Amino acid sequence: MMFATDLDRTIIYSRKALEDLGPSIDGQLRAVEKKEGKSIAFMTQKAFEELEEISKELLLVPVTTRTTNQFKRIFIFEEHIPVKYAITFNGAEILYEGNPLPDWRAGISERLKQESASIEELKEILNKDIFHVNGELKSAEGLFLYYLLEEKLEPHQIREFKRAASAYGWKVSYQGRKLYFMPNPISKGEAVSFVKEREGISTLIGAGDSLLDEDLLVKCDHSFIPAHGELANDNGLLTYIDTEQRGALAGEEILKKIRVIINGNV
Repeated sequence: MMFATDLDRTIIYSRKALEDLGPSIDGQLRAVEKKEGKSIAFMTQKAFEELEEISKELLLVPVTTRTTNQFKRIFIFEEHIPVKYAITFNGAEILYEGNPLPDWRAGISERLKQESASIEELKEILNKDIFHVNGELKSAEGLFLYYLLEEKLEPHQIREFKRAASAYGWKVSYQGRKLYFMPNPISKGEAVSFVKEREGISTLIGAGDSLLDEDLLVKCDHSFIPAHGELANDNGLLTYIDTEQRGALAGEEILKKIRVIINGNV
């Protein structure tokens, strides 16, 4: 059995996410990430304990859009809950015992040349006045783009971005202060499937909050989404299991429900 889980706004939460999503639970939180000596991401203490126990009974695979360097700031996966695999860059990189699998990254690079417009071409599109937004456009090591937004976007703006990106073989996801542009070959779902097959796993459990998690969740036997997530209002996939809680308590709820699944399979 394997549990492949998104991190940010699914099982861990930045201070901004905690403020945005509520409820106020400061006394129940445990730091899981540090940057320049400051705690910047959290989960509830109960969620941490559940994740620690889950990791002893199945293959735990963190799956994140973060770069590998950003992922490594989450210290619990080195100090408390070691993981055999981790998937970073939204699926463009697979870490095995802390080191990238070079063949996987090489295969992604080749597919990018064949299946999607280049990052430079997409930048040209985004520089047109019709797509102007207040924010800083950043590149994740030349693999994908994202805006750090200074204001919330309107639904019609997001639709326009999606329409334009899809014509070039890219997809779009709007998550809080970030607007992601992801080339189609970079897929959490495909990276997770690779690990599943490599390890001979039969049952796959997944959790995620955004459209970038959807290609992972559709491959799972049990798919969890937090009630606050980008996917929460999407009824297209009947096997989604929504949480009752929001914010960090949703992460705790997901992990508790996974414990029930594990116990039912013992």
